[in-house]
Amino acid sequence: MILSNDELIKIRRHLHSIPELSMKEFKTHDYIKKIIASFPQTNLEIKELPELPTALLVLVKGYDPLRNIGYRCDMDALPVTEVNNSDYMSTNPGVMHACGHDIHVTVGLGILNYYSNNQPKDNLIFFFQPSEETMSGGKVAYDWGAFNGRFKIDEFYGLHDNPLLKTGVIGCRNGTLFAGTTEVNITIIGKSGHAAYPHLANDAVVIAASFINQVQIIISRNIDPIKCGVITFGKLEAGVIRNVIAGQARIEGTIRGLTQEMIEFIRERIKEIASGLEKSFNCQIKVEYDQGGYYPVENDPVLTKRFIDYMKNDPDVIFEETEPKMTGEDFGYLINKIPGTMFWLGVESKGALHSADFLPNEAAMEKGINAVTSFLNYRMNLEEA
Repeated sequence: MILSNDELIKIRRHLHSIPELSMKEFKTHDYIKKIIASFPQTNLEIKELPELPTALLVLVKGYDPLRNIGYRCDMDALPVTEVNNSDYMSTNPGVMHACGHDIHVTVGLGILNYYSNNQPKDNLIFFFQPSEETMSGGKVAYDWGAFNGRFKIDEFYGLHDNPLLKTGVIGCRNGTLFAGTTEVNITIIGKSGHAAYPHLANDAVVIAASFINQVQIIISRNIDPIKCGVITFGKLEAGVIRNVIAGQARIEGTIRGLTQEMIEFIRERIKEIASGLEKSFNCQIKVEYDQGGYYPVENDPVLTKRFIDYMKNDPDVIFEETEPKMTGEDFGYLINKIPGTMFWLGVESKGALHSADFLPNEAAMEKGINAVTSFLNYRMNLEEA
């Protein structure tokens, strides 16, 4: 039986009421599995991942497959205290689906439900992914070999809800949709001393100030102005008391770029600046990077052109070509390894993504399911790769 819109809303609201943080999505996993168990099982095969115990892979066997098409939906929530007053608000204190992954999962279940009732031509593989917000669940799954054998994926699709787009609008662009992100940690080792005798010390605060100022020049003077890069240092720790010169400092920040090449260029320049300051100040500067799976979401040009052309010509879809955003998404890692396309689904919320008053319009879900199933049916009837 095909899920009704009322049933989809009921599923989404239950998911919204039980948000769980990355790698802890046990109730969410069990509920998704329960819903899938209510679908016709003739053509379904479920795969669990011991290395990622809250993940689920579901294969829908095609009747004449030429390829395996993947569809990803992430399921984790954020450490945000919800302020919306509803009868389905979060029951997990301090945790909320403030990024709309409850919408992502429900749309994925709706698409899976359609194909469990209407056998697809190609094989479809649904990846219900934990830990998108932290720890790169997509990377963990890929690196552990989740997409090998029968679950090998030839092309991957996934959506992200967008509160700035009208309800049900499909948004996409060729090229980069989301920036890649890299965490950067800097440890500066100088020499502590008395505030009255600076010549006998090596002030880590002064070194840190110089380092931060010089690194910001990378964006203003080393990068083409029409290309995007961001370096933000959000945390600086140094010193213990006002009259003691700090011997150590730690700086924590993030790098963002629209291409992996941009991120790697910024990383190399930061190391060069650190090396120069070590000589200038006769100190030690340790630079550590952690990108995890948060590569830029660089949409495959062939798949994405096909997707956009279809959505523009579908009379039941309102399509908008969107600008790239500097937010991060670990789907970027997956489509760095497997050709793929990510797109937006408009949910028209007054609250922004990651905010305590994020409140997506649930009418978007049915529109998203219809748009995606319509596109996939079209895609599966094309002979070309």
